[in-house]
Amino acid sequence: MRLALKTGSYSLMHLVVAIAVTYAITQDWRAALAVGLIEPAVQTIAYFFHDRFWSRIEARRPVPVRADR
Repeated sequence: MRLALKTGSYSLMHLVVAIAVTYAITQDWRAALAVGLIEPAVQTIAYFFHDRFWSRIEARRPVPVRADR
């Protein structure tokens, strides 16, 4: 559930940033909305798999042994 919420909030933030940056560059709302809707959708999917990949790497990492035990 946490991963889904994290992915969703990232998607919304990325949508707003992509639209704003594209509009700042092109001064065209149609282009900004087109790029802003397509790019974050693809990026969100990529982020989901990227996060899962790193979670698996962290799960494989051995637990460090404390010297005081």
